[in-house]
Amino acid sequence: MAVPFRRTSKTRKRKRRTHYKLSAPGVINCPQCGAPKLAHRVCRECGYYKGVEVEGAANV
Repeated sequence: MAVPFRRTSKTRKRKRRTHYKLSAPGVINCPQCGAPKLAHRVCRECGYYKGVEVEGAANV
């Protein structure tokens, strides 16, 4: 198996890892009740999604 001739420097290693980072979740306010919720998901407070009440979703 091949062995690297030189040690990988900290700078080169960190350049390679610049894309390994967390992104903030898409939090919006619910248009029905105004509670913060994740985008494209049913509101946990009122149970609405796109203006329609989802069966059994409120207070999950």
